[in-house]
Amino acid sequence: MSDNGKSSSRVETAAAGIESDVIDLNERLQTRSDENNNGGESMEADMRLLEALLFAAVEPIDMETLRERMPDDCDVGALIARLARDYAGRGVNLVRVAERWRFQTAPDLEHNLIDIREAPRKLSKAALETLAIIAYHQPVTRPEIEDVRGVAVSGGTIDVLMELSWVRIRGRRRTPGRPVTYGTTENFLAHFNLEQVTDLPGRDELKAAGLLDPRLPKDFEVPTPMMSMDIDEDPYTEGGEEEDGEFVMDFMEEDDKPGLDD
Repeated sequence: MSDNGKSSSRVETAAAGIESDVIDLNERLQTRSDENNNGGESMEADMRLLEALLFAAVEPIDMETLRERMPDDCDVGALIARLARDYAGRGVNLVRVAERWRFQTAPDLEHNLIDIREAPRKLSKAALETLAIIAYHQPVTRPEIEDVRGVAVSGGTIDVLMELSWVRIRGRRRTPGRPVTYGTTENFLAHFNLEQVTDLPGRDELKAAGLLDPRLPKDFEVPTPMMSMDIDEDPYTEGGEEEDGEFVMDFMEEDDKPGLDD
């Protein structure tokens, strides 16, 4: 075979190899494209499901519940972040309150919706003061509330706050008489758009808003609210009265306990 024939054969072989590589590359690119498209479709489907779950919920939903309702292979945290970003500038926002997520109308549109929203129940001054004391001093007992206010607190005032589901009985103080302690609820956080009680405004913020007397003493401090169980507090149970009875019995003299010698 002549040199020209050998050269031509090598060129043809190389061309065939290049063509084969190009075909293989195109096939791989097409496969990858199909996979990406399917992944995108899967993510969009997950986004739609997440959006529907949040929209249909009657109350804020926690991440654990969302993960239980969503497909196992999806990143709920990433989807939440994307959904919150997508709704950030719209009339409805995705917000987190009390470690849970919900849709709500944008705050700057509130004045346009007042006429179609349910009229809020106006609290008395006593109820507002009591709520503020409970929020900032929790866990707090009724005598402690009265000590801060300087006047007696009627049972009806606390009942109103509990009917609104803003205040709950937290536990019982480990002191004689075992008085119940009060604290705020998740509904309180949701109503005031707070993630946690520590997001309540401090002294400087309250003063700037005109809610504190500017002539306050220099050493006046606004307490930091806490939701954790106090070291001198036991969890509250519905059988509290029975527990009180057992507490008293433990401190009675053996000879005074009824039924021992009868």
